[in-house]
Amino acid sequence: MDAKIYWLLAFVGLYWFYCIFWGIKGAITSKTSEDYFVAGRSIGTWVFVLAATATSFSGWTFVGHPGKILTDGLPYAFASFYALTIPFTGVLFLRRQWVLGRVYNYVTPGEMYSDYYGGNSMRVLTVLVAFLFSVPYLGIQLRASGALFNVLTDGLISTNLGMILLSTVVVIYVASGGLRSVAYVDCAQAILLALGIIVLGVITIKWIGGWNLFTEGIGVLVKNDLINGNRLTLQGFSNRVAMPGSIQIVSSGSNAVGGVWTGMMCMTYMFALMGIQSSPAFSMWAYANKTSEPFRWQQVVASSIVIGIILFTFTIIQGMGADVLVLNGIFETISDSNLVPKLINLMSESAPWLVGLLAVCALAAMQSTGSAYMSTFSAMITRDIYKNYIDEEVTEDTQKFIGRLFVVVVAVAALVVAIVSTDALVMLGGLAVAYGFQMYPALFGTLYCKWISKTGVTMGLIAGLLAVTLTDKMSSIFPVPWGAYPLTIHSAGWGIFFNIIFAGFGSYFFPDSDQKKLEKEKRHAFLSKVAGVPDTKKKLVPLAYGLVLFWFLFGFGPFAMIGNTLFSDPNIPATWAPFNLPSIWIWQLVFLFFGIFVMWFLAFYMGFSQPISSKKLEDTFNNYFK
Repeated sequence: MDAKIYWLLAFVGLYWFYCIFWGIKGAITSKTSEDYFVAGRSIGTWVFVLAATATSFSGWTFVGHPGKILTDGLPYAFASFYALTIPFTGVLFLRRQWVLGRVYNYVTPGEMYSDYYGGNSMRVLTVLVAFLFSVPYLGIQLRASGALFNVLTDGLISTNLGMILLSTVVVIYVASGGLRSVAYVDCAQAILLALGIIVLGVITIKWIGGWNLFTEGIGVLVKNDLINGNRLTLQGFSNRVAMPGSIQIVSSGSNAVGGVWTGMMCMTYMFALMGIQSSPAFSMWAYANKTSEPFRWQQVVASSIVIGIILFTFTIIQGMGADVLVLNGIFETISDSNLVPKLINLMSESAPWLVGLLAVCALAAMQSTGSAYMSTFSAMITRDIYKNYIDEEVTEDTQKFIGRLFVVVVAVAALVVAIVSTDALVMLGGLAVAYGFQMYPALFGTLYCKWISKTGVTMGLIAGLLAVTLTDKMSSIFPVPWGAYPLTIHSAGWGIFFNIIFAGFGSYFFPDSDQKKLEKEKRHAFLSKVAGVPDTKKKLVPLAYGLVLFWFLFGFGPFAMIGNTLFSDPNIPATWAPFNLPSIWIWQLVFLFFGIFVMWFLAFYMGFSQPISSKKLEDTFNNYFK
């Protein structure tokens, strides 16, 4: 075997030993079901900062994101803004969910929704969303890991064997230790994910021959597009370096001229990615925290600043640089699926140890999100289905046993789907985050908006899930006259549109009882008092809303196309400046830093993520409810 394979097996072995160690340690410390499912509500500041960041950014960030930049150019790089819009969701919701988890001892979001809205309809629908998110999302990570093993071992380990090995390790530590083990393993995974992306970007620049040759190469590719009449937008720009407009009136996104990534597509795609932190798993992350101290640090520093800068530099370098490597003859061909493995393999001769390290970085990225969703889904099945419908008096030990059993079940389901139905998996995987975003109205109603009724939120969620399904790639199997992403609007955008309409309709015509309204008003008054904007900052709330709206519309929304030509002519590389960057990349960087300011303004200055003392929480709760 080549030296790189020995190094790969050594690094992967050490990494998996670390994972299993925390699984065993978590099993020893998990005395109760609360210990197992929400880590005894004891997760500390920096554990959450790293673990939540790892959960937010999966193998798609590491492998898929630069691959899509390769195929779709800088317009797709607007997706990098999810480093900020994902934690923006956290700014809105996490602290308030933590409050409710503390005072009502919620373990799952289904318990929260059932308690707040009444009945079990939202409890069951939340479990359904968790399932729709967990199985395909985990399946995609398994498929990607198997392919990575296969490429880096030169076929020694098959794709299926790679998937089986990874799923076995994940099942061992997740089933053993629950969310506590997931959290501590994710700490290492967050560091490895960030390190791997940076190193791969540096490798790309090194093999191209430096920054100037990198930007010159992009310029040559753009000129070739213009000469050959390929990849041109309606405005006559190469779609490598220009968005194809604000919106296109087409039956499906695939019919858009110059590519699907219009301003409206970019913004509504961001809605889908925001579904990562509005999904049920992040509710349980909120419940698991010892204090509310870590939220702002994760949202602003770890995610927005660190991951944001990494995505807008090193993943773009990988994606745009891959074609330059083909142009320079380093690669014969390259595709979105093999970009990262090929970049890793460039170091096989000169630094085989680095191949092993980077393989571990990729695996860490792939495991980080899937493991969290395995843990939280098993908790929801145990608490929301088994305990609620089968055995209300179930013991603590039995709850832990059932939780572990369903970790195995969801892993096996994801593995079977990944092995047997790869095409369906890709389609379902694309739906997962869009489904997660459909929890927004339910969360908003629970935490902010008392007028959304039980019937309204249920109708809205059902309508949203159906709309997402019928406007995503899954629409190809249904007899509908449109395809995926009609009007270049992502399925998450269509879903939330119908979700809000039906939620409003249902709430207006089927309001809650007067008694239920009084209960909800009291809870909202409590939340506003303990977790609302400080009185001294309330006059700035309209400004905060305005900054957010401006950022969404101009940063990566319908008006982002201004960035195509604001700083330079995308068709004339000689005009690109500063740093020889095309105009749209400069626009992205400007709004990255503007977005970081907005996140700081909301989380720190406005106090949306300001820590809440235990005494204030207890005293306020007693004033309202005792």
